[in-house]
Amino acid sequence: MDKLLYGVAYYDEYMPYDRLEMDIELMKEAGINVVRIAESTWSTHEPQNGVFDFTSVDRVLDAMHRAGIHVIVGTPTYSVPTWMVKEHPDVLAVTPQGPGKYGPRQIMDITNPTYLFYAERIIRKLISRVANHPAVIGYQTDNETKHYHTCGTNVQLLFIKHMREKFNNLDAINQAFGLDYWSNRINAWEDFPSLVGTINGSLGSEFARFQRKLVTDFLAWHAALVKEYKRPDQFVTQNFDFEWRGYSYGIQPDVNHFEASKPFDIAGVDIYHPSQDDLTGIEISFGGDVARSLKGGANYLVLETEAQAFAQWTPYPGQLRLQAFSHLASGAQMVAYWHWHSIHNSIETYWKGLLSHDFEPNPVYLEACTIGRDMAKLSPKLVNFRIKNRIGILVSNEALTAMEWFKRNFSSTYNYNDVVRLVYDELYKRNIGCDFLYPSSENMEDYDLLIVPALYAAPDDLLHRLNRFVDNGGHVVYTFKSGFTDDTVKVRTSKQPGIIGDVCGITYSMFVEPKKVSLKGDPYKVGEENNRIHTWMELITPLTAEVLAYYDHPHWGEYAAITRNRFGKGTATYIGCFVTQAIMGEVLSETVKLAGLWGKEQGLVFPVITKKGTTPSGNTIRFFFNYSDEPVNMVYRYPAGTELLSGQTVQTGDTVGLERWGVRIVECTADC
Repeated sequence: MDKLLYGVAYYDEYMPYDRLEMDIELMKEAGINVVRIAESTWSTHEPQNGVFDFTSVDRVLDAMHRAGIHVIVGTPTYSVPTWMVKEHPDVLAVTPQGPGKYGPRQIMDITNPTYLFYAERIIRKLISRVANHPAVIGYQTDNETKHYHTCGTNVQLLFIKHMREKFNNLDAINQAFGLDYWSNRINAWEDFPSLVGTINGSLGSEFARFQRKLVTDFLAWHAALVKEYKRPDQFVTQNFDFEWRGYSYGIQPDVNHFEASKPFDIAGVDIYHPSQDDLTGIEISFGGDVARSLKGGANYLVLETEAQAFAQWTPYPGQLRLQAFSHLASGAQMVAYWHWHSIHNSIETYWKGLLSHDFEPNPVYLEACTIGRDMAKLSPKLVNFRIKNRIGILVSNEALTAMEWFKRNFSSTYNYNDVVRLVYDELYKRNIGCDFLYPSSENMEDYDLLIVPALYAAPDDLLHRLNRFVDNGGHVVYTFKSGFTDDTVKVRTSKQPGIIGDVCGITYSMFVEPKKVSLKGDPYKVGEENNRIHTWMELITPLTAEVLAYYDHPHWGEYAAITRNRFGKGTATYIGCFVTQAIMGEVLSETVKLAGLWGKEQGLVFPVITKKGTTPSGNTIRFFFNYSDEPVNMVYRYPAGTELLSGQTVQTGDTVGLERWGVRIVECTADC
């Protein structure tokens, strides 16, 4: 990657009339230097079985090359054509809701041999055709790939094979998953029941893990096909997405991003977020930190983000610039909008692009033009901008799935990602940078502080590894429900929190749902409204741990809520209840200080957000963002540098103004 990429998704096939040259002219004016094409239009490229028409692809590639605009070609396999379903209705995934019906995208069984045959054929036909085209710089495999809850006969047989290979015999499965309960015991392989109706959370969680592996295997197969044709100077990526709550929110339940990203040259994601008065930058930062972590801290591509999209997402003046530079500040090397133009039919008619339905320049497009010019100017400074953090958040798909199985015993309102975001959001607001880790991460010991939200299901060796991390001088913050079950979601028979109990210096055997419970004496000075807990509380007895907070309750007041324990050379903090944002922020701040990681950046708090990284030449670049609708002033507390957007020198102690939704970028010629 030798320059920043600024792009859009472009669909010539969707246009109501021929305007390719007009669009390219507008793109050039906006500084667009890359477009993504073809990932959604299988039925256009193969209108009938075995009949191929790549006219639209050829036309766009040639036109973009003449204009000096790069192209990322997507494989169109995530949305199947009508002829395939008509000839082979079994390609549609059978889900817990029954057989699939044609219409939406992502409705196929990604294990179906017929689907895979046709997918391989279109991949080979398309990629072999475009691989040597000079406009093509890379490929996107499929799009937002997941398992789509496929659970039909074919998947059932594959799962049984998986279980035989993993456990060898049925006695081991019955024992590991507790299947004697309610006569769920399986005594013959041919009797292995469908997982659709299981009431066993252990077996259900294993099936979910298996479904995630289907995605990992499908993408590895897909990437390998593309790599047969790609040139050495081209990359292969995948557009990963996140848990969706009307916008990108948390860890994707249906994909293990860390495993699935391994075959790809560079990680790619889409990140959507609230806008207008609700724009905080948290989702941009969260998605970016996850994406950067997928490839060991390497830069990544934002293959989709919003331009205007819905009416409630039409950005205020300045917000589009703020968003674009926020992506770059987290390590993105490409910012691309979905999409260039608003479409005139179908379900995403009002998911608006840079251009509206009239195709005319508008305030959002004009602001994009300023971004394109600045990105071109700053590209030599910001390309391959690297970020190094000393704090990691350990996330786990297994814990996420396991907690979903016991919602009646936890919460019908909150889930695993709410705990992850509770932790992450408070770090973000305090300008505390972090990376993400997963249970098999090899670089866990490179960090000084690990934060472990709700690690409900975890293998013994992971918990022992975390214990060694503390013993060797590291700091860990656990939240409630951590270490409770093993990786088959079997509750450990020891006193809780099991293997991590000695390191945390605590024990408990009871947990309750709090009703109007607070922390005794408001130990974090957050005020009555914020000194509350909700949803979950563990009745903790300290053994060697220091009690940081007790419950304020007439019956449970003798029990600890939050503790800290010195073990070996390090410390373990345990938060035994679902606390408010304010309390979580104070606990994390204390721990960051204890770990020696509190610095000048923490002199700034939301809505002023700062991020820093290093250029290949060794210079430090700091971004400063104002995520508010009011101008703010901040004191610049770092060595003298140059503000890259204005070219002005900034001295230590200067008061720097940030306009509403504003951004400043300062370069220091040293590690500062």
